[in-house]
Amino acid sequence: MPKRERLVEPIQLDSYRPLRDLVFETLREAIASGQLSPGQRLMELQLADDLGVSRTPVREAIRKLELEGLVVMVPRKGAYVAELSMKDMVEVFEMRAALDALAASLAAERITEDEIEFLERLLVEIRDFIACEDLEACIQADTTFHERLYEASRNMRLAQTIANLREQIQLFRTTSLGRPGRMTSALEEHRQILEAISQRNAKLAQKLAYQHIERAEAAFMRKLEDKERGEGKA
Repeated sequence: MPKRERLVEPIQLDSYRPLRDLVFETLREAIASGQLSPGQRLMELQLADDLGVSRTPVREAIRKLELEGLVVMVPRKGAYVAELSMKDMVEVFEMRAALDALAASLAAERITEDEIEFLERLLVEIRDFIACEDLEACIQADTTFHERLYEASRNMRLAQTIANLREQIQLFRTTSLGRPGRMTSALEEHRQILEAISQRNAKLAQKLAYQHIERAEAAFMRKLEDKERGEGKA
């Protein structure tokens, strides 16, 4: 009998953190990265076996993921990775465009020189990741870039509102940056945003940040179209 392919990799136990938290974060990241795909059924026993844990923390993690909207429970069938509708996707991008634009505008007024220097170094790292075609590292660095801008806005409620969309945003980020050429385009857009912020030009930073998310949305939608065309040929 052929060996079953793992859905997720075994977790690395950390004696300083509760097992349930490690399982939850591992499954959440697997959904956000697309490793566990929309519509996929989540079997507690199978996931527990893959992760190397008992079913209890897996069950707790699935319940928590349901509260975050990443998992749906179907009566008499079980748990499934949530499938976002086109309306859901558009709404998330609309909110993120507005919030990122506000964050960039506020950051232009409140960011420190040390934060600007950190972001400049980060863009150099992203350039190197692109050269190495390291998509995973690019996604993580892209996430860090935006999170640092939210912090630089010095508006905690803004950061908290964006955090509520974090998992959907991360899923979209993985998809859009995976489209050929998008990482390079995104890097140039980041450079322009940071330059406007460095010059304390809040209005321009706001405009560029809004356009950046619009272009990310366009890349995301084209990636979905590419996938649908590929499946149609299969």
